[in-house]
Amino acid sequence: MKRARKLTGVARRRQTSRRMVLLVIAAFRLTGCTVGPKYQRPAAEVPPVYKEVGDWKPAQPNDQNLDGKWWEIFQDPQLNALEEQVNVSNQNLKAAEAQYTQARAILRYHRADYFPTVTADPVAARTKTSGNRQPHSSAFNGITYNDLQIPFELSYQIDVWGRVRRTVESYRAQAQASAADLAAVNLSMHSQLALYYFQARLLDAEEQLLNSTVTQYEQALALIESRFAGGIASDVEVQQAETQLETTRAQAIDVGVARAQYEHAVAVLIGKPPASFSLAPLPLTMPPPPIPVGLPSELLERRPDIAAAERLMASANAQIGVAKSAYYPLVNLAAIGGFESGSPTTLLSGPSILWSAGPSALFTIFDVGRRRAASDQAIAAYDQTVANYRQTVLTGFQQVEDNVAALRILEHEAQVQDKAVAAAQKYLELAIVRYKGGVTSYLEVTTAQSAALTDELTAVNILGRRMVDAVLLVQALGGGWNSSSLPQRPECCGKLPAVQGNTVAPFAIVGCHIRALFESISRFPSPTILTPLPRIPDERR
Repeated sequence: MKRARKLTGVARRRQTSRRMVLLVIAAFRLTGCTVGPKYQRPAAEVPPVYKEVGDWKPAQPNDQNLDGKWWEIFQDPQLNALEEQVNVSNQNLKAAEAQYTQARAILRYHRADYFPTVTADPVAARTKTSGNRQPHSSAFNGITYNDLQIPFELSYQIDVWGRVRRTVESYRAQAQASAADLAAVNLSMHSQLALYYFQARLLDAEEQLLNSTVTQYEQALALIESRFAGGIASDVEVQQAETQLETTRAQAIDVGVARAQYEHAVAVLIGKPPASFSLAPLPLTMPPPPIPVGLPSELLERRPDIAAAERLMASANAQIGVAKSAYYPLVNLAAIGGFESGSPTTLLSGPSILWSAGPSALFTIFDVGRRRAASDQAIAAYDQTVANYRQTVLTGFQQVEDNVAALRILEHEAQVQDKAVAAAQKYLELAIVRYKGGVTSYLEVTTAQSAALTDELTAVNILGRRMVDAVLLVQALGGGWNSSSLPQRPECCGKLPAVQGNTVAPFAIVGCHIRALFESISRFPSPTILTPLPRIPDERR
């Protein structure tokens, strides 16, 4: 009977212990919320349509879509070959890739706080105590002994208030912002190459025009010299024709300065020293292709700089939660276990086992407003990122409107300038006829030549400006990029999935989901018999 009562008492004590453990876990579950505001993207003013489109008819989305290799819409094989080299050898792009790799590594570093840290500190020592040690003890003074230890230590900070979760959330958003920055650098490098390439081709067209004009002026000078030898023309007319010729020759030579600079710039963009690269002359003749503009609302998802600014907002929002978690105690779990003995033969035996385990909590009682200051700083930093995001959106709209307006106006200007070139050419033909008929002096011919050359150069420059603005419009529209290409879990899905049309391998996506499963399990250990309590939303301020 007494034995039964004793067993019943032991069972009751065990049941009480289980209840205490469940109560502790339930208390952790009750307080296991994530403090700080839940992130929601702030609104930005978005117009319904672009104002500068007007009556101008850009390409429809079904006619000409931008994709990763947007430069192919210009249908220039030489440009396509150069653009492919940017992905391989451009050093600015490599630097941006390294920066993104750093961001991923920092994220993995902070994500390690989801899991406990286990360390080992083996010790092997031989010690002799002092014979005069006080208080004197014949059992311990002057003895020599061995001490062999193999201890293991486990430390784990329980993420009760979501400090670790908010930290990982912040650095994950920063890694995604770095991925968007990489896409922005990629777009910028390809756009700069296209700009330098078309400006070089514009100068080729100018040089071709000036050289053909020089040939015409040489023929005109030969005619004047023959007329002067026959006594029909004066020496003044000869000097006028020679002045016109040499001036045009100087202009053709001067084009080579800027042409060489653009060639060197292209070489640097493809990762080559200028001395080992040359760009074959190819005069610009074709107008730019139509560019699909789309709607302003689509721009928020198509520009990598806007996506980077939005991800930095999310990071700053998570940092508010990190700052607010400092108002709550830190709950730690520590455990030490291992073996200790004075002889190697008994080190791994049962009696040599030692262990210690238990939780601890650290409360901050008074800090002279340090936590409040950190919270205020986090809120102000978030407000700054919101302002930066909205400014980036406005700048994006401005750049699209600027280049749409430029293409629309320059297209109309090119049509008018073509009429001016035709009129100037007619004027020159009439002036030459009048001069040969003796009706007027050669001064009228030189005036007509200058007018014709000026109008033709203007027409070539307008064509070059249209090509430049077409490239700038593509860049302002994001170059076919989309925010859906940002990695959702950059810490485990490898490299950026789409810098130029690459996709994540299926096994990498599966690996992400498996790691996410273990991560969610390790965040907070709780028994399955307890029902999760709903989280109470926090206010940012």
